[in-house]
Amino acid sequence: MSVRLGPAGIPLSCKGRTIVEGMDDIISLGLETMEVQTVRMIAPQHFEQYWQAGVLANKTEFEMNIHGPYYSELLGDRVERGRSLTKIESTLQAAKTINARHITLHAGHYGEMGRGRAANEQLANVFAGIVDRVHEIWHDDEDVYPVFPWLKDGTPSKIGIETSGRQELWGSLEEVLEVVNHVEGTVPVLNIAHIHSRGHGSMRTSEDYGEMFDLVRETIGTKEFYCHFSGVEHRTGNAMHYTQIKKSDLNFEPLAEFIVEEGGWLDITLISDSPLLEHDAMYMLQNIEKARHKQLERKAREDRRRSLAAQTGRSAEEIKARELEIASARTQAATAEMKQKAAAEKAAKAEKSPEAPPKKAEKEPAKSKAKPTKAKKTEAKPDDDVFDFDEEDDDLF
Repeated sequence: MSVRLGPAGIPLSCKGRTIVEGMDDIISLGLETMEVQTVRMIAPQHFEQYWQAGVLANKTEFEMNIHGPYYSELLGDRVERGRSLTKIESTLQAAKTINARHITLHAGHYGEMGRGRAANEQLANVFAGIVDRVHEIWHDDEDVYPVFPWLKDGTPSKIGIETSGRQELWGSLEEVLEVVNHVEGTVPVLNIAHIHSRGHGSMRTSEDYGEMFDLVRETIGTKEFYCHFSGVEHRTGNAMHYTQIKKSDLNFEPLAEFIVEEGGWLDITLISDSPLLEHDAMYMLQNIEKARHKQLERKAREDRRRSLAAQTGRSAEEIKARELEIASARTQAATAEMKQKAAAEKAAKAEKSPEAPPKKAEKEPAKSKAKPTKAKKTEAKPDDDVFDFDEEDDDLF
C-alpha cells in the first residue's frame, strides 16, 4: 500500500507564494505531493517558477500534479470546444514544465447534447486528442530539451478526468469510468466530495468506499488512484461549496479505515481541496496513522488471546467474551465511583458555605402623592421639590 498526501495549491502557511517555496513547506510537513492550480489562465511570467519546480520535483522524486481550467465546454459547439482546448493547451505546457504526473480536467455542462452515449463518445474523442497532444509534447524529436531531462527519461503525464459534483455537469462516476475505459492514457480523478454530493450524501462508511474502489478496479482494472478530498456542503444532489473536513457530513475516518484495513492493494494519491489545504491534509495523515495504530492494537489483542487459549485450553472467543465482561464491570465501577465522588464534593461544598439568611428588603422612599403643578411664570423658591429633582437628574448625565 502506498499513500501520498498533499494540498491543492501553495500551503496557506507558506510565507512565500511561489511553487518551489510551497514544495519546501509541504516536504517539511511530511507530505509528499501537491497539485498546482491553473484553474483559469496561466500567465507567461509563471513559467520560470514552473521550471524551477520541475527541476526540484525531478531531483527529489516529489510528485507534482496540475489542475486545468474549471470552466470547460467540451460538449459545446465547435467554437466553445476550441476555446476550452486553447486553455487546456496552456495547462499541458505547464504540466510539461513542472513534470506533472496527473493533469486534472473537467468536461463541463451537458449542454444541448444531454446525457447518454453520444456525449460520452464525443468526450472520448476529445480526450483521445488531448492524450495525443501530451505525447507530442513529451516526444518532440526536434528539440533536445536540455532543461527538461524528465521528458526523455520519464513517461508522459496522465490525463485525469474528474468526477463532477452537480447534476447539470457531465461527470458522474459511471460516465467517467466509461470514457476512461475507452481512452488509453486517461485515469479517473475521484473527487470524493463530488461523488458524495451527487449521491445525496452517499459516502458514509468504509463499505461505501470499498464498493467505489472495487467498481473502479473491476471497470478499468487499475490499482492506482488519484483522489480529491474535502468537506462539502451539498443540497439536492449538488455540491454548493467546499468546507473544512470537520464541518461536513463527509467524514474522513471511514476512508482511513478502509485504506488501512482493506486497501493493501491501493496505490493512492490524496489531494486536499479543503479551504484549510495543508491543515486538512495533515488531519487526513493523522487519521490514517490512528487507523494503523488501532489495527496494530487489535492484532496484538488477537495474538494474546490465541496465546492464552493455547495455554488454558479455552477458545479465543471465550477469552474475548470474558475480557468484555471485565471491561464492562470496570466501566460500571468507574462510573459509580465518579457519581459518589461528585455527590461527596457537592455535600462538602454545601457544608462549608451554608446559605446566608435572606436580607430584609429595604423600604423604598415613599413617593409623593401630590400631583405636579404647572410651572408658574414667577421664580420658584430654592426649596421647591420640583427644582431639586431636576438638579439631581442633570447630575446623572
